[in-house]
Amino acid sequence: MALSKEKKAELVKKYGKNENDTGAIEVQIAILTEEINSLIDHFKEHPQDHHSKRGLLQKVGKRRNLLNYLIKNDVTRYRAIVKELGLRK
Repeated sequence: MALSKEKKAELVKKYGKNENDTGAIEVQIAILTEEINSLIDHFKEHPQDHHSKRGLLQKVGKRRNLLNYLIKNDVTRYRAIVKELGLRK
């Protein structure tokens, strides 16, 4: 379920200002989104895995809090990241 170093570095490079910018809100949201998507695929094969479901809910809540912070402080960055990651319909 954890992302590989290469995938995480690719996300940091794509959404961060440079390759070491792991603390940017966009980078954190992108990493959480990738982890959530991999967990969703995991649950298609293992629907009874309730322990991992708790971790999924924690990741979704953390991403939601980061998105709420971003929408309060910078709506244009919020709209850009939501559109790029395809989070809202």
